[in-house]
Amino acid sequence: MTRTELTELIQNGENSGVEFKRDDIRPEKLAEEMAALLNLEGGYILLGVERDGTVSGLTRDPARAEEWVMEVARTHLRPAAIPFWETFAWEAGKVIGVVSLTADAPDKPYKAKRGSAWMTQVRVGTTTRDATDEEEMRLYYQSGRLPYDRKPVSGSSIADLDQRRLINYFRDHRRQEHPEESDIPAWERLLVNTEIMVTDRARAVASVGGLLLFGSRPNRLLPQAGITAVAYPGTDKSYEAKERSVLRGPLVSLFSAEGELVEAGVIEQALEFVRRNTQMEAAVGEGGQRTERWDYPLDAVREAVVNAVAHRDYTITVTDIELSIYSNRIEFISPGRLPNTVTVEKMRAGYRASRNELIKEILRDYRYIEATGLGVPRKIIEGMRQHNGTAPDLIEEEDRFTVRLWKDLNRP
Repeated sequence: MTRTELTELIQNGENSGVEFKRDDIRPEKLAEEMAALLNLEGGYILLGVERDGTVSGLTRDPARAEEWVMEVARTHLRPAAIPFWETFAWEAGKVIGVVSLTADAPDKPYKAKRGSAWMTQVRVGTTTRDATDEEEMRLYYQSGRLPYDRKPVSGSSIADLDQRRLINYFRDHRRQEHPEESDIPAWERLLVNTEIMVTDRARAVASVGGLLLFGSRPNRLLPQAGITAVAYPGTDKSYEAKERSVLRGPLVSLFSAEGELVEAGVIEQALEFVRRNTQMEAAVGEGGQRTERWDYPLDAVREAVVNAVAHRDYTITVTDIELSIYSNRIEFISPGRLPNTVTVEKMRAGYRASRNELIKEILRDYRYIEATGLGVPRKIIEGMRQHNGTAPDLIEEEDRFTVRLWKDLNRP
């Protein structure tokens, strides 16, 4: 950090990534601030700065202050962390200590010691507080330590899965033997072995991923399953919509043995919604060959839809994926941040990581996902460049990730 950057942090005041503290605070309180920042996106604790931005300076010798900070991070955090420490001389002989905490902390959730207990901390604006059970669970899943799509769905059974789709999957996509339709114990063994179901208290129940992919009515038990799709006539959201649709059902479609679409899943429903609400121009080229040109390349649209359903944060149960079509763009909004260690720049380069590994692998069996993991750079970024010369927007915000495709405005 430079002195100019530090000055700017102080001038901008406390926020979700910056905390001002004296260095005479209790170790437990410092540990709570560290844990909360590590559990969000990292950040800075400025020791020797008052809440109003006034610099009071360290009360300890800088070398002893560093030892104290490192001891707190080692003994009052679980797992232990190693922050980066630096000091800056300020006016009137005052010194500011800067505790920098990484944005790529791999071992979430971080907990701070409180008496004999360890408490998970979260950052909400400028406030650090105890995490709720749901927030703590989400941190575990975000870290990849507990794959959410393999979590058992309480109250489910094999009756909640569409056997037609299961037969279609094993017979035509995996090309493997499957039990007779009536042999339920054999089906349960097969589905547990492939993690479409899991054993929970000695009985087979659907996994989250299994229910999302193959459930007859996933929303009965997983209200966050599906996509809300809206087509607007202009460039902003409005009550006047060309079409509104709530896309529900299993993610994958039902196909015949010959590969013909029999019943559309959520992915195909979303693609059909886009086709209905965008334009296509047909042209006859040399040799009488007919070509079609849509407002957006369908491969890019498909990749954006598949990424949304495969990588969204399903621990967020109160909202759907959003598909919004405007007169100048399409937006695909997935609830939740990117999975741990994934960044927008890594996505652009083709970095392979997944929050929902089971869903990703089964969608790969259906050839919705490339084995190379280069769908974003090849189909979305390069696909849009070749189609109309535009660059798609990939935007990570606090609680959602957006893919935005731009229309060629030179076309009518």
